[in-house]
Amino acid sequence: MAMNVIHKGYEPVSTPKGLMSGDIKKGAVMEGRRDLIESMNLLLEESLAAQNQNMVHAEMCGGWGYKKLEMAFRTRIILQMHESEGLIERIIFLGGLPRISKLNTIIKLGKTVEEMLGNEKGEVKAILHAYNKAIVLARKVRDQGSVELLTRILKMEEQQSRWIEIQKVQIQQLGLENYLNNQTENVVN
Repeated sequence: MAMNVIHKGYEPVSTPKGLMSGDIKKGAVMEGRRDLIESMNLLLEESLAAQNQNMVHAEMCGGWGYKKLEMAFRTRIILQMHESEGLIERIIFLGGLPRISKLNTIIKLGKTVEEMLGNEKGEVKAILHAYNKAIVLARKVRDQGSVELLTRILKMEEQQSRWIEIQKVQIQQLGLENYLNNQTENVVN
């Protein structure tokens, strides 16, 4: 089974033509965007928390010798960093202030691989719903740049959700012991 690869099509969010970020006065919020900025800040908090959670999970899997899972979690960290970067950039462009202060309230660490994947499953479902809701809001305020960013991130989140489902199916079909054995690297001395 192929592992997730860093999303090669990622492009940083760019300022729409004719609008330079310097054109927005400090502290000003573009009209009708307060709800959208709040929604994006919630998504940013979730993304930053997921990075920290996956960082710990990667270290745990590496310590247990599950190098393939370690690399999968590390790949997810990089994807989430790109998501966060895009959200931060867009929030600032819209005249908002990125909020990153509530990280300690939403991190759920698993003590086993099954718990790690189980925690992810519930969170991903809620995140997919939140991104869809934010996209609807961005369309409502006619902010196509935000719609495009949120849609691109939603697609990455859907890929991550699919990866989790594949891992759970493999555990079910192979049994936990065989699955974990497949997550180790065969080292030749």
